[in-house]
Amino acid sequence: MDLKHLPARTADLDAPGLPGNLGTGTGAAGEADAAVDGAVDMVQLLTPEGKLLQDSTYGAYAAELGADELRGLYRDMFTIRRFDQEATALQRQGELVMWVPLTGQEGAQIGSGRALQPQDYVFPTYREHGVALTRGLELSHLLRRFRGISHGGWNPAETNFHLYTLVLAAQLPHAVGYAMGMSRDMAADPQLPGAATVAYFGDGASSEGDVHEAMVFAASYDAPVVFFCQNNHWAISVPTEVQSRIPLANRAKGYGFPGIRVDGNDVVAVHAVTRWALEHARSGNGPVLIEAFTYRMSAHTTADDPTKYRLSADEEAWVSRDPLTRLEKYLRAAGLADDAFFDALAKDGQAMADKLREDVLAMKAPGFEDAFTDVYAQAHPLVQEELDFHRRYEAGFADSQEPTA
Repeated sequence: MDLKHLPARTADLDAPGLPGNLGTGTGAAGEADAAVDGAVDMVQLLTPEGKLLQDSTYGAYAAELGADELRGLYRDMFTIRRFDQEATALQRQGELVMWVPLTGQEGAQIGSGRALQPQDYVFPTYREHGVALTRGLELSHLLRRFRGISHGGWNPAETNFHLYTLVLAAQLPHAVGYAMGMSRDMAADPQLPGAATVAYFGDGASSEGDVHEAMVFAASYDAPVVFFCQNNHWAISVPTEVQSRIPLANRAKGYGFPGIRVDGNDVVAVHAVTRWALEHARSGNGPVLIEAFTYRMSAHTTADDPTKYRLSADEEAWVSRDPLTRLEKYLRAAGLADDAFFDALAKDGQAMADKLREDVLAMKAPGFEDAFTDVYAQAHPLVQEELDFHRRYEAGFADSQEPTA
């Protein structure tokens, strides 16, 4: 890779008028702004123009990505965007109750997900479809809950990818507790490979008390956990600047562990930063907070209308930062991919979408007794008693065999 030095703050990210402007200005006014804003450098290794840059800390990780790995990152991002498009269409056609889009956040999710090792454990929110792809989850399983036929949709033990959490930030204390258990297991058995948990959450969830409690415990016990915040600028209709006067990555300083802000639309930088953070956590050095600075190009959910609270000009300003477009530019310029590669991806993506639709339409609604049998892993006498009662209750509505008048 032809890498060159990455300046602390790049011009394209400081451009005035862009949403979430990172610039702090120059001179006395700029210094005053920096004091208020708590400005923090942001890691970027791949510019929106598709130019690779160098960084003294994270450049080595990027250099390890060969042609196959880079094409794989693009393939993952393309696949999950096509999946997102098909899931949105299924919801609009009444086949899903609701859907949570991720368009615009593919770089943050694929970059971090591909940095994980099999023994690591993920605690997602409800939007980490890209991370699920990297963990080997069957994509149609993600739609079972949104189809309304399951409270979960998959077995977390099979992929170390936990069930989606709909309550904001509730998964963060769980991630810390699981990480504390991991550290004790590793202490008891030194032969176990180093492992960590990754807790995903959004900028909106960062205002929840569970985040504070989780970070206090993680710092107190040096838990091997990486807090991964996807700052997509909007907590439904509330912009980030209403929730935090400083970059979210700066909050880590108050707990005494590293905080890193990374260009969330730069899949190469996200991958490098997450690898560093996971190695830090697995080595017993405690937690890390990553703020992936990205943008939600679509609605919060299919029940949301973002035109009610944000300007189309803001969305257009982020189009040039598209995570897929910038990697495609690099792949083409470096001679690592051509039209045949992208044409094949489009064909594979359509085949995946067709199979996804087929799988969703074939999903069967759960039976009456599933509501009871899925409560506990083993039979429970009180649940069995309730099931027997409801069986007798339903039997009371059996159709009469006598002819009606």
